[in-house]
Amino acid sequence: MEAFLVSAGIVAIGEIGDKTQLLALMLAARFRRPVPIVLGIFCATLANHAAAGAVGGLARALASPEVLRWGMGLSFLAIAIWALFPDRVDEAEAAATSRLGVFALTVATFFLAEIGDKTQIATVVLAARYDSLVAVVAGTTCGMLLADVPAVLLGQAAAPKVPLKAVRMVAAALFALMGAGAIAGFNIL
Repeated sequence: MEAFLVSAGIVAIGEIGDKTQLLALMLAARFRRPVPIVLGIFCATLANHAAAGAVGGLARALASPEVLRWGMGLSFLAIAIWALFPDRVDEAEAAATSRLGVFALTVATFFLAEIGDKTQIATVVLAARYDSLVAVVAGTTCGMLLADVPAVLLGQAAAPKVPLKAVRMVAAALFALMGAGAIAGFNIL
């Protein structure tokens, strides 16, 4: 249960202001069809994070606990820095594939946008930390939905009212604390 809850919390925080959350806002505003968009986010995230979790599980099997601790700490510090910079979504990428239908468009764009993203890297790190791949992937997928479903449901109407800069700063501070704690040897996760 700990792996699930920590994974969900970390990804929900990391997703705020992320390019995939901006993509959710854009798709919702453009198509106004929340059900296929949310289902597309779910499917894309599940597939992407399952692959990332498998990589993390392999790292756990091959690396020593000391290497994993430093890797986790440095990864969280990198995510903290990354969180300070706002992401932008390429609207041309979404428009190019609109003939696929809203669900397929969402799956394709979310899967591709998530490759190398901070939430995917967090999934790798969490899967390396915890011995339960299913709990980590379920948690990171739920965390993604916790952040993106409200974006889909609210669309662009709420986007200008959310202080994303302040939210990114808080997220960056949390990741920095987790990274420093891991490097210092505290059992932060």
